[in-house]
Amino acid sequence: MAPSTAHDGPLGLRERKKARTRDALVDAALRRFTEHGFAATTTEEIAADVEVSQRTFFRYFASKEDAVLAVQEHIEEKFLAKLAARPLEEPPIEALSNALRDTWAELDERTTQTQLLVLRLLEDCPPLLAAHLRRLSEHQDRLVELIARRTGVDPATDLRPRLVAAAFGSVSHVAHVVCHQRGCRGAADLRSTIGECLDELVPALTEPWGTAGPAAPAAD
Repeated sequence: MAPSTAHDGPLGLRERKKARTRDALVDAALRRFTEHGFAATTTEEIAADVEVSQRTFFRYFASKEDAVLAVQEHIEEKFLAKLAARPLEEPPIEALSNALRDTWAELDERTTQTQLLVLRLLEDCPPLLAAHLRRLSEHQDRLVELIARRTGVDPATDLRPRLVAAAFGSVSHVAHVVCHQRGCRGAADLRSTIGECLDELVPALTEPWGTAGPAAPAAD
């Protein structure tokens, strides 16, 4: 189920083997968390399912939380790389929006299905949700630094990078929550919901709310 979370480019034989092991550990962790619960699952059991030692598990992941959040980390890294590659003349929100659209346009169905499964696990597991929120905070700090570098400002004295990062960070969160509520089934549903949230962000912040917003897609 899990996509390769190690590299996007061509890999050598050793790297491909490591990527397969890493993906297999993610798959095993997700399967066990879904079937037996997060608290009841041990790293030893995850490793045994892949026929590797617990020591091997810890060479790839610091904890079982890290294993289940590896796909999100992979998506976040792709997004930051896409943002860094955007033209510098693009305004921050436009660059962020284009980078996020480009990121999700390249993700395959397996990656999206894994992400949807992770979102369901987060809803039911407070310790996993706490780890997710810590990771999001670290990701936002990196995003602030990247926005500041692109715009040539100092985030220690200029509030705009943090404000933009916080506002934009809400897009992915809201999209994931809405997608979960709507019962999104795959990549097309999730991409559509993210696009809808991106389209609504600036108008929601800057325009009067005198009329109703766009209607949500009807449930099947």
